[in-house]
Amino acid sequence: MIEKVFRDPVHNYIHVDHELIYNLINTREFQRLRRIKQLGTTSYTFHGGEHSRFSHCLGVYEIARRITQKFEDNYAHIWDAGESLLTMTAALLHDLGHGAYSHTFERLFDTDHEEMTCQIILSPDTEINALLLQISPDFPEKVASVIRHTYPNKQVVQLISSQIDVDRMDYLLRDSYFTGTNYGEFDLTRILRVICPTPQGIAFKESGMHAVEDYVLSRYQMYMQVYFHPASRSMEVLLQNLLKRAKILYPVEKQFFQLTSPRLIPFFEHQFDLEDYLGLDDGVMNSYFQSWINGPDRTLSDLAQRYINRKVFKSITFKAEQEEELDTLRHLVADVGFDPEYYSAIHHNFDLPYDIYRPNDQKKRTQIEIMRKDGSLVELSQLSPIVASLSGTVHGDSRFYFPKEMLNEAGIFSHYNQDFLSHIHNDQFIKGNDYEH
Repeated sequence: MIEKVFRDPVHNYIHVDHELIYNLINTREFQRLRRIKQLGTTSYTFHGGEHSRFSHCLGVYEIARRITQKFEDNYAHIWDAGESLLTMTAALLHDLGHGAYSHTFERLFDTDHEEMTCQIILSPDTEINALLLQISPDFPEKVASVIRHTYPNKQVVQLISSQIDVDRMDYLLRDSYFTGTNYGEFDLTRILRVICPTPQGIAFKESGMHAVEDYVLSRYQMYMQVYFHPASRSMEVLLQNLLKRAKILYPVEKQFFQLTSPRLIPFFEHQFDLEDYLGLDDGVMNSYFQSWINGPDRTLSDLAQRYINRKVFKSITFKAEQEEELDTLRHLVADVGFDPEYYSAIHHNFDLPYDIYRPNDQKKRTQIEIMRKDGSLVELSQLSPIVASLSGTVHGDSRFYFPKEMLNEAGIFSHYNQDFLSHIHNDQFIKGNDYEH
């Protein structure tokens, strides 16, 4: 086919020269990703972060295309060129199953975006599946096995999912660009120059180690400064409580939900199919929320208007040993006149920026390997003191969220434990600071 190009703010041009890839992009299942935000509620804090899963998946494909082309040109003795199309296809489709506000929705309605991705790939009713079958009868299953991390070729699996993979490379650069932050920037050109296949997976030449080191630090900074931002998490809490209220109301207000939000009913009744899932996107959900503002239930109405109009909850950090004390705060929320079931929440955000391979861990990680000139492999943190300082260390915090109105109640915290109250002065309770936005 004649090469097609997509103009992209991160990669300049995204090149498509295989008919399968171009046709997959034009399926209804892939086009749906235009209507799913990449960053969910983060756009309520960083207003530029309105980009979609569609543009991210194209970017992931483009990085995979560049890598597989390099492997074919320079590592034909160790890279099977027959795996290139599979790698590019899995890269393009890796987020296909993300739903509306996916992570919050997943927790409430017991869905899993990776499993939904595989269902779309394997279902005989999808345009995606019909195209994949044109390659070979087992091609859909091969793509699904890469997504599930069970495909036998570790090179392919690690390119799609590892501590430094095509997915992470794109979302760090893309999210950094659109949020207007610089934390996620790293030298992609250098990393693509030093990446190489090994019999065990992928590695990076020692000459490019500092570019890989910079990538790890960029990832850490993006999580701490952008993905874990308290205001974004506040909106996630609001969304979670809003959907929780709707889910509880449904059995007694079925007619209301049939009129205002019919596509959610299969999820309320735990009887949804793939077509139901594909019928939801961020725009559909937001229109439902707007219709709920005028509904008869005061709690649902109020939570909906808070979410639509970005009336964020405030928060206080706490440590694990203080969690029992939060009951006092819940009582304070109730004393002010709010139902703590819907107007408070605990939210944890923790991340392990880098770790060595631990085969006995429940969630095994593929460590980043550096290839020396003699061909030997050394784990990254053994060579980088900076990465070693991050290795095995968990970063993040736990927060208790509550209505902002509580701050206007004179003396509302006056009888609370003073040691616990000392955390109030660390961020959002300081008026006019960076977290206000």
